[in-house]
Amino acid sequence: MRTVSTIEAYERALRGEAVWIRGADGSVDRLPAGLSRGRSVGPFDSSVLQLCTGPTIDLGCGPGRFVAWLSERGTPALGVDTSRLAVRLAHTRGGTVLRRDLFGQLPGDGRWHHVLLMDGNLGIGADPARLLSRVAELLRPTGTALVEFDSPGVAAGVRAIRLETRTVASPWFPWARAGLDTAPALAARAGLTLVDQLSGAGRHLAVLERAA
Repeated sequence: MRTVSTIEAYERALRGEAVWIRGADGSVDRLPAGLSRGRSVGPFDSSVLQLCTGPTIDLGCGPGRFVAWLSERGTPALGVDTSRLAVRLAHTRGGTVLRRDLFGQLPGDGRWHHVLLMDGNLGIGADPARLLSRVAELLRPTGTALVEFDSPGVAAGVRAIRLETRTVASPWFPWARAGLDTAPALAARAGLTLVDQLSGAGRHLAVLERAA
């Protein structure tokens, strides 16, 4: 199997190719379907997006389906992704997306009404507490973070994974996982607090606000 960069393997999913996540522990999972270029917003996604009533930033937005959905309904939205292809696809959907590192400088620090972190993106950087701290920095004092977690019972931790197609594989890299029941403790470490949660179709969302 030929080795390619992680970004190239990720962009194969954006082009519609089947991509799997292989864990060093032997587990194999399909990359979230939401990363496919043609994927639309499903019922669980729309129930989450309906909570966005003001300016929203989507971290790791992929091909921009959430940004486009919000924009079409008159809600200001900005996506952030590191992939050139993701940004290009998002633009074709009519979304406003920047190619940036979410830990770097972003517009509207401290002024966003809502921050989205969906489709497994809690694993970015392999440190959920650090990532949630960045989310807290982006929020205005009364804003909410809408963060997708793994199923309850999944312990917070880091594992080595790689992306694979039938013919290529990326290098191994660290990725975090955390079940919904770990949300209160992780949120507290980031200066956030859990105020609500939503589950459906095997997916789980925590609604977080800045702690008083």
